[in-house]
Amino acid sequence: MKSLIALLQFATILPLGKPAEFEAFAKASYLYPVAGYIIGGLAAVLVIWISNPFLAASVAVAAVLLISGCHHFDGLLDFGDGMMAHGDREKRIRALTDRQTGAGGVAMGIVVTLLLFAGLAAASSVATAILIGEVCAKFSMAFLTAAGKPFADGIHSYLHGFAQPSFPFVAALLCLPLILLPVAPLKLAVAAIVMVASPAILLLLANNLFGGVNGDVAGASNEITRALVITAIALA
Repeated sequence: MKSLIALLQFATILPLGKPAEFEAFAKASYLYPVAGYIIGGLAAVLVIWISNPFLAASVAVAAVLLISGCHHFDGLLDFGDGMMAHGDREKRIRALTDRQTGAGGVAMGIVVTLLLFAGLAAASSVATAILIGEVCAKFSMAFLTAAGKPFADGIHSYLHGFAQPSFPFVAALLCLPLILLPVAPLKLAVAAIVMVASPAILLLLANNLFGGVNGDVAGASNEITRALVITAIALA
């Protein structure tokens, strides 16, 4: 329970009382998908009775961003700045880690949010799609936490220091209850492929651009994977 509470205090703004020791979560970062069930589940409850798909999609997007405190969305903006920066690796890292948001970050935020909204609006069930997308998004963070070599000290390097090679496999097992949802097997298979491919590609990209991974890259993976999984479900 200490690990779960520490995870939710890190990944959400839910009022959970006295802060838990962060190390408890660091030793069990494979629990990330559990936060996906909670965040996605709360968003699903908010939209399940909304019949208009565009309104439901808007509420779902707002819910996951607000419940998470836009924590990972901030990483997406920083990642966009770093990816779009011109120059050598040092300049890209400076753009990634500074506190200002440039055109690259704004563009990345707009593109990913548009994909997320459009995918939700086109899905047969917004509630189901946001739940699946959020759980898969959290798997991507568990994957990068274990597989992403840090290029600087910070939260990611701290979590990576406790991570084990088996953590992504345990996180994947925690995603298996999604098969109980009333969703076509093809859609779930596509979601699983994108869930793994998205952070794997981002890992290769981050290694090439920055020489490794930091918390911003992991946070960006959450936002990008969620959007891509939901879009893939809508298209399948």
